[in-house]
Formats: sequence, structure tokens, C-alpha cells
Amino acid sequence: MGSKLNHLAITTDHYAQVGMFYRAIFGMKASGDTARDMNAVSVGDGYVGMTIIPRRGGRKAGLDHFGIEVEDVEAARQKCAKRFPDIEFVKRPDNRPFTSYGCHDPAGTYFDLGQPRDNNRADVYAMDGWKQENTITHFALRAREAEKLADFYHDIFGLRALNERTEEGGYQLTDGHITMVILPWKISAFNGAGIEQPGMDHFGFRVPSLDKLKAHIAKVGDNLQLRPKPIDFDAEGVARLNLLKKCPHGTFHLCDPDGTLIDVVEDA
Repeated sequence: MGSKLNHLAITTDHYAQVGMFYRAIFGMKASGDTARDMNAVSVGDGYVGMTIIPRRGGRKAGLDHFGIEVEDVEAARQKCAKRFPDIEFVKRPDNRPFTSYGCHDPAGTYFDLGQPRDNNRADVYAMDGWKQENTITHFALRAREAEKLADFYHDIFGLRALNERTEEGGYQLTDGHITMVILPWKISAFNGAGIEQPGMDHFGFRVPSLDKLKAHIAKVGDNLQLRPKPIDFDAEGVARLNLLKKCPHGTFHLCDPDGTLIDVVEDA
């Protein structure tokens, strides 16, 4: 089994609302375990599980981290130690529904590591895979040394490089299902907008019909709590939206109610 990019996490002050947004707009499923939902909500598309975490003191809101599933975490650790001896693998608390270990790349980007035999799998991560029309296609992060990170994820986790366009200096890698987009972080890229630190940037969906999705968003938006947050409401928002539009994986762009950026593309 190859590595899988099958976990995302969002931190928010409004985790129940944001969880309902992804269920109502994109049809993502939840496990229905009310006891676990009181601590965090996990939703999924049948391949990627996404945990929406209540924000605690000292934590930033937004797209927080991603997760990689490998056949054997110890084997991955040993492989990593030969080339990147300063990379740390740490045991995570048992109440995480996807992961047993935490790790980071050479730029310090944190990600979870899980393996199929982990006994703490729960929520959508413990459910059998299912098929649905709307699916997550990619996620993107920004880093100062994009090439070094691309080499890391290819060499250690076997993600396949794609020769497809992105922002100049960017890279794309895939597990065959989900694409990781590594974008260059340059302070000048945020000219006219608020400057964001390196790290997770946005993620995206594929849908059967953009027209139907837009009509559905308008209908769901009758509930003010589930309306997408506008991006281009002022000049700085327009500049940020223009930067998001450089990602090749989306033709329609929106935010969840807490401001996490989302790309959407229509199924070819």
C-alpha cells in the first residue's frame, strides 16, 4: 500500500457550525457519534476525513494541518532518519480519531501520521469508504523552500510528482487520488492583501455541476449561519482572491463561514 493523503483538520471557534456547513454544502458525511461530536466534528467524502476542532487559547483558526496514512509508521520513521535526522516523530494522545503520531517536514509544517492498524481510529476514519458526487481534490500549503519540501514528500512517502502547471516555483504531488500543492511563499505575493505566514493555504472540491452547486449554496444561504464568508468584499479581499485563483485546481472560489479558503472545479 502506498501513502495516502486522507486527512485534513480545521481549527475554528465555531466547529459545530463549520461542520454543518461542509455537510450542507458539499454533502460530506459525519459518523453520528454524538459523544465524540461534543469534542470535535469529523466529516468525510469517502476517502478524505476532515476533523473540525474547537479552537483553544493560543491556537490559530483556519486550515490547520493534514495527515498521511502509511503502512508502517516505524518504517517511515527509519527511512526519514537516514536523510533527515532532525525530523521528529512524536506520539499523539489516544483521543485523536485519525492519528497516532505527529511529524513535520523540513520547513516545520506539521502533519499527522496514521497507519491502518491504529486502534484509536474513530468517526469517519473508522467507517468503510463510500462513493459520493462531491469529493476533495487537493490541498495547498506555502513554504519558502518549495523544492526541498517536494523532494521530502516524494522521497519519504513516495508521493508522485506531477508535471502540471502551478504558480511559478510551485510543485504538485499526488497519492493517485488527492493532490498536494506546494506553493512558494513570497512576501511580495501578498501585495495589496494581508500577509499570511507560511503553512496551510486552502483546499478544494470537485463537483458534478458548478451551476447546481451555486444554486444549492444560494438555497442553503437562507440560513445565515451557513452562508459562505465573502472573500472580495474590499480591495485587500480582491488581492487575496486573485492569489487564490492562481491555483490550477479551481474555477469557483469561496470561504466557509469561518474564512477557510476553498477552490471548486467542475468534474470533467
